Amino acid sequence: MSDDTTPWRLPRGNEIETQSPQGIDTSVAHPARMYDYYLDGKNNFAVDRAAADRILDAAPEARLVVQAGRQFLRRAVRFAAERGMTQFLDIGTGLPTEGSVHEVAQAIRPETRVAYVDNDPVVLAHARALMPGDPRGRVTYTQADAREPDKVIGAADVGEVVDFDLPVVVVLAMLLHFIRDEEDPAGIVARLREAMAPGSMLIVSHVTYRSEELKHLAEEVYERTNSPVVPRTREEIAALLDGFDLVDPGLVRIPLWRPEPDAPLLSEEDLDNIVVFGAVGIRT
Repeated sequence: MSDDTTPWRLPRGNEIETQSPQGIDTSVAHPARMYDYYLDGKNNFAVDRAAADRILDAAPEARLVVQAGRQFLRRAVRFAAERGMTQFLDIGTGLPTEGSVHEVAQAIRPETRVAYVDNDPVVLAHARALMPGDPRGRVTYTQADAREPDKVIGAADVGEVVDFDLPVVVVLAMLLHFIRDEEDPAGIVARLREAMAPGSMLIVSHVTYRSEELKHLAEEVYERTNSPVVPRTREEIAALLDGFDLVDPGLVRIPLWRPEPDAPLLSEEDLDNIVVFGAVGIRT
């Protein structure tokens, strides 16, 4: 058994198609499994690959976009952990993958506690099949909806690992573009901010778009899933971050947010194709 200073690791080599996923509808594409497919993962079904391939046919760079999103998340989590943060609330976490929040943070601070939250029972069913329980009780998985932030904040499993009287890192990675304007994404972020102690951090990444044609295609494809997508402009994304002081370099295309020193240089075309903005903000 691992000792208390060893970060909890995800199992490797899982393939959900070799399992018998009870209660999971494999006839409808799911954004979390599409995301896994973009990452060259194995936790997806034929229907997910077919939907994702429609996006890839029109925008082959979509796989690059998703990979850049994961890299941004890891850099942002590392940034927070290196500055002493030891509790994280990851809302809309999606399927567990290598390099998840707890892996990155616990590699720096093994005492780190992480509450994963997702509203979709499909995601939770996969997560429970793919992840063993954390024997130290420092990682929990909770079913709750970001559209109901009070229920997220008050969830019993979240409260087991997150103390809102202390600084916490709230992660909204690739989530807010799945919340329609009428569902008040700004109000959701504001309610989370109210619950966060001073010194807390917010990690956000959000899809934008480079053409109306691709925007409409994304909306059409994801409309057939349970999570229609709403790409937003940089200005619209910035408005969601009201009340947070953004750390340098602010809200930027995600490859430009504190890149690793040895990161390969992207061409202007590749940078233009990575249609995601990201930022880390501090609650003052």
